[in-house]
Amino acid sequence: MTKLGIGIIGCGGIANQKHFPALKNNTDLGEMVAFCDIIVERAEKANADFGSETSKVYKDYHDLLADENVDVVHICTPNVSHSEIAIAAFAAGKHVYCEKPMSHSTVEAEKMVEAWKKSGKKFTVGYQNRFRPDVQNLHAACAAGDLGDIYYGKAHAVRRRGVPTWGVFPDKSQQGGGPLIDIGTHALDITLWCMDNYDVDSVNGSVFYKLGGLKQATEGNLFGAWDPETFEVEDSAVGFVKMKNGATISLEASWALNILESREASTTLCGTLAGAEIHSGMSHSKNELIYNRGRNNQLMEETLSPVGGVAYFGGGGGEEGAIDAKQWLEAVQNDTDPLVKPEEALVVTKILDAIYQAAEANKEIKF
Repeated sequence: MTKLGIGIIGCGGIANQKHFPALKNNTDLGEMVAFCDIIVERAEKANADFGSETSKVYKDYHDLLADENVDVVHICTPNVSHSEIAIAAFAAGKHVYCEKPMSHSTVEAEKMVEAWKKSGKKFTVGYQNRFRPDVQNLHAACAAGDLGDIYYGKAHAVRRRGVPTWGVFPDKSQQGGGPLIDIGTHALDITLWCMDNYDVDSVNGSVFYKLGGLKQATEGNLFGAWDPETFEVEDSAVGFVKMKNGATISLEASWALNILESREASTTLCGTLAGAEIHSGMSHSKNELIYNRGRNNQLMEETLSPVGGVAYFGGGGGEEGAIDAKQWLEAVQNDTDPLVKPEEALVVTKILDAIYQAAEANKEIKF
């Protein structure tokens, strides 16, 4: 089977920590043939590190999209540019892998889905945490009915002091938000996917701008002190999601919260037959999945053998990233659906957007 030509738009942190290593592990399926970044030196370095003698460097993504050797585009740019680039890519006849979240707003995400449906191409969003062994095991248990009727979930995305101090993370005009849209999106995706419930009734929430502007709060930050003068996004947010079947989900997201236990890309699920918790993040050296239930008239806790977790900005492409890339490229080649479906990623964006709206308007947002 002919290898797919892959073009990377945006050669910054997430491209280097996730996409480049993951795609390099799948060279039997695709080859990186084009690299684009508005800071052309980044694209040139990426080309030198991961390209070939024939791969090309671009500064304008329109030029990359015009390259006939590019079959698949990976969008690794700030959130507010996702929609514009994806729509142009579909119009150019390219398959699209977009970094999470799909977009910074419901309106733009819906435009992306509309363009995808018209194009006839493949589309997925970068929720690679679904491929972690602990998440895969929990999803399989939920699908088998082991937890019974899952009526309550918690999506955990909380760091004690883990504010990213590079790139455009604190820039609201580029990202559309802070930890809610950055790491809350992963926790919410895991929770919705395992519950297999995307039928939202209403959303409420609160968004906090408490620590970002305080110089004292930068002490102990994992990535060094941030600049309080340029910190424009929220530092914490909480949301409450009610589904149409009555199930509820609470979401907590923070880059910096004065709390002892940090849980990120984690979920807690409560069903009629059993419960389950995933522990991952700064407080946990390894990802852990714990089932709790009653058995033989006793309360029982069951765990998997510990599995390692890789934080992308801690280095390495991560096994889940490589698996994600493999199934995505195979979906394109075999004309099958990728695991992360656009319709599911759209619901994640709509919920996150609604939490921001609910906090600003101080009222519940009905779907």
